[in-house]
Amino acid sequence: MNKLIKNQELKNYSTILLASIILAIGIVGFFTPNGIITGGTAGLSLLLHYITPLSIGTLIVAVNLPLLLIGWKYLGKMFAIRTVFTIFIISVFVDFFDKIINLKPFVIDSALASIFGGVFIGIGLALVIKGNSSAGGSTIVARIIASKSEIKPSTVILVIDSLIILSSLFIFDDNSRVLYSIVSIYVTAKIIDTILTGRLNKKIVYLVTNETQKLKKIITEELGPEGTIIKGDGLYEGQDKKMILLVVEVNKLQLLRKMVQENDPEGFLIITEATEMLGRGH
Repeated sequence: MNKLIKNQELKNYSTILLASIILAIGIVGFFTPNGIITGGTAGLSLLLHYITPLSIGTLIVAVNLPLLLIGWKYLGKMFAIRTVFTIFIISVFVDFFDKIINLKPFVIDSALASIFGGVFIGIGLALVIKGNSSAGGSTIVARIIASKSEIKPSTVILVIDSLIILSSLFIFDDNSRVLYSIVSIYVTAKIIDTILTGRLNKKIVYLVTNETQKLKKIITEELGPEGTIIKGDGLYEGQDKKMILLVVEVNKLQLLRKMVQENDPEGFLIITEATEMLGRGH
C-alpha cells in the first residue's frame, strides 16, 4: 500500500471517527430522550430499544450484522471493512454517551429535537459518506437492489425509512412523535445534500484525463454507460485532447473522485450545477 493510499485511508477513518461521535450525540442527546425516530437501521434500533431491554448500541450491531454479511459480496473489500468499522464505532459511542457518561438531553422538546437532532444526524451521515463508508442498513439494501434492478437507491431508502416510521405508529401512543420523526428525516436529507454537493440531485462533470479509455471502461461498469467523450484540440498546435462529459447523481460523486484519483492522478474534474435536464429519463 503506497503512501498516498495510506494517507487517504487515515483521512477516511479520521472522518468516520468524527462522524460517529456526531451521530451518537444526535441520537443520545436529541432523539432518545424525546422519543424521535430517524430512518435506516439507526431508526429501527431506536424502535427496538423502546420495546426491549437491549441497549441502542447493541441493537445497531445486531440489526446491521446480517445485512452486512448478505451485502458483503456487493461491496468492495475496503468499503466493506470501513462499513464494519463505522457500525461498530457508532454503537460504541452511542452506548458510551448513554450508559457510561449519562449524557443529559440537550432539550426536552419534540419539535426542537427533530430539527437539531436531524442536523446532527445529517452532518454525521454526510461525513460517513465523505469517509468512503456507509452506516450500513438501508444503504446496503439499496445498493443490492439497485445492482439487480432499475430501482434507484434513493427510492429503496425512502421506502425503508417510511416503513420504519409507520411501524412507530404501533409503538407510540402519541402520533405527534411520528410526525416529528418525519421532520427529522427531512432535515437529515437536506443537511446531507447540502454538505456533499449542494441542493441539486445531479451534477454535470467534465473529466479531463489522459487515461480516457481506461476510465471509460471503469465508469461504464460502476456508474453506467451514460456519458460522452468529447474530442478537441489543445492550445498547442497538433495537441489532441479528450474529455469525458457525465451527468452524475450527487451520491456517486465521491465514487467518481476516487476512481479518477486511483487511475489517473493527473486527471481533474470540473463539476457544475445541472439546473435543468430534459429528454431521456428526465
